[in-house]
Amino acid sequence: MHRTWAIIERELRRFRRSPTLIVMSMIMPIAQLVVLGNAFGGNVKHLKLGVVDEDRGVPAVRVRELAHAIQSGPRTLDLIEYGDQGRALEDLRNGRLNGVLTIPPEFSRKTLERADPRIALIEDNTDNFVSATLAATVNSLVASYGQPAATTRRLAGEPTLDVVEVYPYVPYIQYLLPGSVVMSIFMMVMIGGGIIFIDDKARGLHEGYLVTPISKLELVAGFNISGTIKAVLAGCVLMTIGSLIAGIPNPFDAVRLARLVVVVVTTSFALISLMFLLMVRVSDPLVPRAIFGVLNTFLYFPSGAVYPTQGFPRWMQAIAAVDPFTYAVHALKSLLLKNTGLEAIGADLAYLAVFSVIAMTAATLLFKRSL
Repeated sequence: MHRTWAIIERELRRFRRSPTLIVMSMIMPIAQLVVLGNAFGGNVKHLKLGVVDEDRGVPAVRVRELAHAIQSGPRTLDLIEYGDQGRALEDLRNGRLNGVLTIPPEFSRKTLERADPRIALIEDNTDNFVSATLAATVNSLVASYGQPAATTRRLAGEPTLDVVEVYPYVPYIQYLLPGSVVMSIFMMVMIGGGIIFIDDKARGLHEGYLVTPISKLELVAGFNISGTIKAVLAGCVLMTIGSLIAGIPNPFDAVRLARLVVVVVTTSFALISLMFLLMVRVSDPLVPRAIFGVLNTFLYFPSGAVYPTQGFPRWMQAIAAVDPFTYAVHALKSLLLKNTGLEAIGADLAYLAVFSVIAMTAATLLFKRSL
């Protein structure tokens, strides 16, 4: 019994000497409860709706007033006025809008003549949560324009809504694919970058670099580039296999594949830079394993990979605004689900590039050339 107690005491002492592991084991369930509890099922708000009024008559003004009432009240819509439908549709395809509400030139005349007036909602249907909310909101707007709720038969002068979906139907498995690709990159970064780096330090292998004349920047760049190569391989493999499984149209289109590789490389370098920044002063091999779940919770779920960020509370939207996952997922969704060009993902690539430079610079400054 004394020998058993000696083993118990030794293990408890080791556990006590790892405060990070203790804290993470307590924080992790709470973090998952808070983040996951707010990451699903929230009311989607602040959808960007372009309004193209080609009529400018009194009935058309009435439709726009009802839309502004929704913007001021439930805040489901953020209206953006356009004078040119072509420009509005271009912004819709590039992801700057969630939908375009078009009031045709003959709307007022048909309304006054009770000749079945129609307005059109052209929506980005790659996000089923957003498109369903947008269609329901605009339908309620059109219904409130017509006769009172007690009327059971639609009159000929009451406008109707034509919903036009820009893209083919997007199954949820396709919707999840961009987030899965980013998660595969993150897992390779965590295992092939952070954990291996800390294990090498614990085994003393890290000391070999310190006796060479290589600079801190060269050391950090070497670690980051090697981790990026491993993460790119993981991301490209999952992207290819996942596209086939999910049924992405034309998965081997050369131009789209080239753009996807650019996104995967930029994402990999951004995440390995973040991971090295977090691990640069860590020496306990248990720490990266302990924080893996917390990082996964706070980076993956607020990114919009499984539910649109418009449905998050403000504090989660603040996390999403600085989360590199958010921009990587948005870029991959634009390419995989919409097959857009570089213009639609330029802001995402720029943010990831700037994030990489900042994280790598900070990691270089924090890196110690001593044990």
